[in-house]
Amino acid sequence: MDKYYPDFSGRFEALLAAIAGRSVAVIGHARPDGDCIGSQVALARVLEARGSPAVCVNPDTVPRRLSYISRGTRFIRTDEALLLPQGIASVFVDCADHARAGERLKARFPKPDGSIDHHLSNAGFGAINIVDSNSAAACEILAGVFIDAGLPIDAGTATALFAGIITDTGQFRYSSTSQRSFVLAGELVARGASPSQAGYELFERESAGKLRLLQHFLASLLMECGGRVCIGTLPAGIYGLTGTTAEDTEGLVDFARCVDGVDVGVLIEERPDGGIKASLRAKDALCRLDLVAGKFGGGGHACAAGLNQPKGGAAFRPLLLAAIEERLRIMDAEIAKQGVS
Repeated sequence: MDKYYPDFSGRFEALLAAIAGRSVAVIGHARPDGDCIGSQVALARVLEARGSPAVCVNPDTVPRRLSYISRGTRFIRTDEALLLPQGIASVFVDCADHARAGERLKARFPKPDGSIDHHLSNAGFGAINIVDSNSAAACEILAGVFIDAGLPIDAGTATALFAGIITDTGQFRYSSTSQRSFVLAGELVARGASPSQAGYELFERESAGKLRLLQHFLASLLMECGGRVCIGTLPAGIYGLTGTTAEDTEGLVDFARCVDGVDVGVLIEERPDGGIKASLRAKDALCRLDLVAGKFGGGGHACAAGLNQPKGGAAFRPLLLAAIEERLRIMDAEIAKQGVS
C-alpha cells in the first residue's frame, strides 16, 4: 500500500529515535481546539505505548467539549510545566510558531525536538519538523504517519485523531478537506472512533450561556467593504454577562463567514486589559488570511487565521480592514487572470 506521507517517514522515524526512552512534553497552543487537544492526546498515547512517559502541556485548560478525548491523559499548564525536569524531550503540535504556546513555554523549551503542524505560516522551529500545509489538520498528519510507521492505533487514539480532523475540516466542509482526509477518517472509524459520539460531544452540547453569547455576537455584525467582509465584536466583560468563557467563542466567526456574498468573516474579542484577539475566516484560499494576520504578528492558514494585539483601540479596526481589502484586491486580480488564461 502507498504511504500517506512518504516524505515524512524518515523524519518521523528520526523523531521517535531522538525521544526514545525519554520523558516527553507534548505541547499545544493557547485556547486549544479539537485539533490541538486531539494531536496531543494521540501522540502522548502512542509515545506511552512505546515506553516514553508523556505529559501534555497547554497555557489553558482542556475545553469542556473536548474532555471526552482527554480522559486518562495527563494535562498540565504552564506554571507546572516550568517545574518539569531538565532533559525532558519536547514536541510541539498544531503550533504555527514557537511562541504559539506562550513566551514562557517557548523559553522553557527553547530547542524543541520536534514540531508537527499544518499551518501555512509555520517556518519550522523544531529540530525535526513534520509540517504540511496541504493537510487539513495536525491530526490528519499524525494519523497518516502512525499508519505509515505501522504503529498500533487503539480506540482512544483513534477517537482523539478523529476529533481533530472533524473539527479542523468543519465537519468535512472546508476547502482544506481532501480525499486523504476522508480516507484517514475512515481508517480511524475502523479502529474505534465513533462519528456519532464526535458529533454529539463536539457540536450538540452547547450551553445556555453559549447561546446568549451567540445572540450578542449576531447583534454586533456589521457589513464592510461593500458587503464582502462581515465583522462581529465581543466587548470586554461579555463573558461575565453571559456566564461563558473564552472557549465558548469556538465557531462563532463562522456565522459571519457564512453570510451570502461575504468573502471574509471576522470575530474581534475586546479584552479588559485593552488588548484584542481577532479570528479571520475566508471562503477562498486565494484570500491568504495568513498574510493578513501576519501583518499584526499572527498567522494561520489561507482560509483561517488569527492574531493578538496588546492594544486594540479605535485605530485597529481600520488597519485590519485595509489589510483585508488589499488581499481582496489581489484575490480579484488573480481570479481575473485565471479567467483570462
